[in-house]
Amino acid sequence: MQADDRSPDAGTRLDAFDFHGSALDDIWTDYRAMHAGCPVGHSSKYGGFTFLAKLEDIFSAEQQPDVFAVSPSMLLPAFGTDVPMIPIDIDPPMHAVYRKILLPLFTPRMLDVLTPGIRQTAIELAEAVAAQDVADASKEFARPVVTIVFSRLCGFPEKDWPKFDQWVDDIIYERAEDPERAYAAGNAVRAYFDDLLTERRDAPREQDLISVLLDARIGEEARHLTHDELISYCYLLFVAGLDTTSWAIRSGLWHLARTPEAQAELRAKPELIPAAAEEFLRMLAPVQGMARTCLRDTVVRGREIKAGERVVLVFGAGNRDPDAFDDPDTIRFDRTKNRHLAFGGGIHRCLGSNLGRRELVIALEEFLRVVPTFTAEDPGQSWHGVGPLSVRIHRERGG
Repeated sequence: MQADDRSPDAGTRLDAFDFHGSALDDIWTDYRAMHAGCPVGHSSKYGGFTFLAKLEDIFSAEQQPDVFAVSPSMLLPAFGTDVPMIPIDIDPPMHAVYRKILLPLFTPRMLDVLTPGIRQTAIELAEAVAAQDVADASKEFARPVVTIVFSRLCGFPEKDWPKFDQWVDDIIYERAEDPERAYAAGNAVRAYFDDLLTERRDAPREQDLISVLLDARIGEEARHLTHDELISYCYLLFVAGLDTTSWAIRSGLWHLARTPEAQAELRAKPELIPAAAEEFLRMLAPVQGMARTCLRDTVVRGREIKAGERVVLVFGAGNRDPDAFDDPDTIRFDRTKNRHLAFGGGIHRCLGSNLGRRELVIALEEFLRVVPTFTAEDPGQSWHGVGPLSVRIHRERGG
């Protein structure tokens, strides 16, 4: 007999818990209900899944890939494809083999090489925003700064950048409500990389990710990656690299546009921006949950999880766990203990976390330095996603 410590109200609210789309508008209420009486529960969404809400339990699950596997995918619902995305949808032992190929792209030395380009791109985009009375800080800053930086790193041709945003939007933001549209975009992206990789295979190598992948060798036999493996790598890097950091930058600006005292504090004390970035990642994380598959019967907090069940690690709830964070529902720039889950944990921790952090901090630094005080022009725009973020620029008289 399994324990059930849910409060009646929490159980009713969470029976159809969702962590995508419009459900994010008021998801903080769900998280408070979880922590009040349902740290482990079950939702009927997406075919049904068990959810874990406590930071400690999520970190523990991340450390047990032999119990909580990523196969068939850690994405729920799918990212516009049923093909496993390398390396995040791969379990040990091959996961480490695939992940190792990408490590050279995210070393501290590589980040230092990329930093001047990130900063210059942020400055140029911020100057364009600053010249307007009302600007879309998402379309004109948060999204292009990431698209430009990450596409150059990967080797995605500049002529193709204009079509990337719609593909990303359809795959990530339509997958829950309109899966056919997400799969159509996914097929278009796979076809795009099929052509690009074929074109690049016999071309001179560049200092970019595609060249690294084309030259990579894996396994004891030191074989090249297959064409399908190459497409899988590129597909993942495309959808993950172009969305998550843009979301983080946009959500940070969303908060600052609605919180004048916070904006003023960071302008007066720019040295607090790295700490602010960590709080934005904790409170407004681009990834609110990731899925696993339970491989054998197990028990978490007295609740039995059967082998074969899908399990969602609710990062967003863990990031607001009152047992892990003081004043968990408040963004505080003076927070010193901040072991959040914005990048996950364990062997599947986000490989690009240091690049994402660097992009986020530099983007905030340059936007606040270049753009005068800004406020929300449309208070109804939500905190989540990469949709429009209308801000009004307030210049001093005579400026």
